[in-house]
Amino acid sequence: MSNLTGAMSIAIGALLTDQAALQTTSNNIANVNTPGYSRQRPIMVEADPVVFGSLTFGNGVVLQKVESLRDAILELRLHGETQQQSRLDAVVSAMRQVEPMFSGSSGDIGDQLSKFFNSIQELSTDPSSPARRQGVLTAANNLANAFRTVSGNLQQQRNNLDLSVSQAAQQVNVVTKQIAKLNGQITMMQNLHQDTSSFEDQRTVLIRQLSGLIDVSVIRSDNGLTLTTVSGTALVAGDRNFDIGTQMDVSGVLHIFSQGADITGTLGGGELAGLLAVRDQKIPGLLADLDTLAAGLANALNTAHRSGFDLNGSGGGDLFVPPSAGPGAAASFAVAISDPSRLAASSDGSPGSNGNLAALAAVSDQPVVAGQTPRDIYANLVFQVGNEVSNGLAELNASTLILQQLQDQRGSISGVSLDEEAAHMIEYQHAFAAAARVVTTVSDMLDVAVNLGRY
Repeated sequence: MSNLTGAMSIAIGALLTDQAALQTTSNNIANVNTPGYSRQRPIMVEADPVVFGSLTFGNGVVLQKVESLRDAILELRLHGETQQQSRLDAVVSAMRQVEPMFSGSSGDIGDQLSKFFNSIQELSTDPSSPARRQGVLTAANNLANAFRTVSGNLQQQRNNLDLSVSQAAQQVNVVTKQIAKLNGQITMMQNLHQDTSSFEDQRTVLIRQLSGLIDVSVIRSDNGLTLTTVSGTALVAGDRNFDIGTQMDVSGVLHIFSQGADITGTLGGGELAGLLAVRDQKIPGLLADLDTLAAGLANALNTAHRSGFDLNGSGGGDLFVPPSAGPGAAASFAVAISDPSRLAASSDGSPGSNGNLAALAAVSDQPVVAGQTPRDIYANLVFQVGNEVSNGLAELNASTLILQQLQDQRGSISGVSLDEEAAHMIEYQHAFAAAARVVTTVSDMLDVAVNLGRY
């Protein structure tokens, strides 16, 4: 009788274990398309045997635990590559908006520069022609307007990036608050020895999302999980999150603060780092080069213009408003004269002379800044922007490929295979049916044994 009871106990234990395994497999199949889900696996172990004297009897199977399959090192690599990919994506996206300003196409600074010097060549064929003199002034105004437009567009792009920085910072705070809440739930459940797999998967997805926004360093300890930036700025510590804020400086540029400290220059990954790199480095560099070109060109043309005489025989003055020292030369680029007769085309004061036009036209091929001609300086600007986009795109594609490979590796470890789960389901189903058959058989035997005395 006791042996039959023991067999019944073993069969019931097998039923419960196989039922839990089937439930685990069903959960895997249900979450096949859930982002960040880690495949679960039932761990079955042999129950402690029963010893009777010199005999040892097996005591069936028990479900030790249900474990989630995840690689902590691989997750860290995914976080890191996500930061790199998001940074590059932000840089490329921002620079692609800058690229049309230096396209080398009709209407840009290079095109207007060529049209201006062409108008001087046309005027040299008839220096007294009012129409051709007006043509030079129109071309000069178009050139000045092109400088001002590009400078203004670049500054507007910086302002737009400030808005993106502010939005990204707000999103960081939303995500860190969610992670802190999950940390608290996970800690509470672990203290009660409950399974936290689902919450850990949710937290991993959020950390990946946070990595797309800002550089993240994950620190695990006995006290829970802590998140900081790579430079050490705290983002999450246990069930507490530390908001980051934004504040304008005296120049109108948005800075990022955490607990009173300016961390703008310390961010090295994620969307924020990419936005800040374009806003604080690449666009200011382009503006500085544009100012250098505008100042050098204006000064050279003014010098040449002052050496000639206008239609009235008076000495030529400045053709363009003299640029102020420092930044802003492109933004303030403007023509100084509006009367066509004041163009100093003559080199000797006679109305028909075109000698000074040759001096003005020669500026096109003269070094105006650091041994470079105006055309060379602008060509370098166009190349610089195009090269930034091209190199950034190549790095982005490489990073995206690496990220995809890491995601594929994660999928091979933590992802759900429907074919594999279907095979497991059939396996557990057969085991469950066999255990149920044992229960039925032992039940019949026990019924016979109980009723033996009646016959």
